[in-house]
Amino acid sequence: MRGVQGAADRAVQHARAWLLETEPGSRVHDVQLDPRFQHRGVDLLWELPTGEVRGIEVKGDRNATRRRYFFELVSNLEKDTPGCFLYSGADLMVYVFLTQGELHVLPLPQVREWFIPRAKEYALKHAFTQTGAIRYTTVGAVVPVRDVAEGVPGVSAVKLKRAPTAMPGNTVAGALTPEAGAPAPSAPPDTASARAPRSRGPKRTGTG
Repeated sequence: MRGVQGAADRAVQHARAWLLETEPGSRVHDVQLDPRFQHRGVDLLWELPTGEVRGIEVKGDRNATRRRYFFELVSNLEKDTPGCFLYSGADLMVYVFLTQGELHVLPLPQVREWFIPRAKEYALKHAFTQTGAIRYTTVGAVVPVRDVAEGVPGVSAVKLKRAPTAMPGNTVAGALTPEAGAPAPSAPPDTASARAPRSRGPKRTGTG
């Protein structure tokens, strides 16, 4: 569990750094532990200089050896709880390939709209997590990065040069080099969400 949480923490740091560098003067609020946002699938609130606030879902992937995303459809199979990909109210999913040093930005509602009619085209994978005496199963679809990039406008990627370093004032500094939105090497389903599986949230069906 420590490895999963460590990956999640690093992914959140990278996501925060990207958000702050993308919009100078913006603010990022960590709401991972706020029950008002946990059931909405939102990890960070991005407050833009204009006053607009966007919800951010963060995923950290530790084994980025293939060109694939892992879209979580069931967060806890034993409890039959839906995955964050289906119910998250976030505007953006920031998907961080930690091993390869890539950060992908996906407009989540558009990606979900594109994926659901095609869900049966993609293989399902199971991931297992042990927390003390409790072992739970997460189920997700393995989707090639290229398919998403070609099917959904607005998907982009940046290269992470180094790990971000915490700075005063709720900021994180990290060198991010934009890439031309090209797909980057992705991973098998060994991902770390920015929080533990949720036991709440509407049940979704029809995803194959």
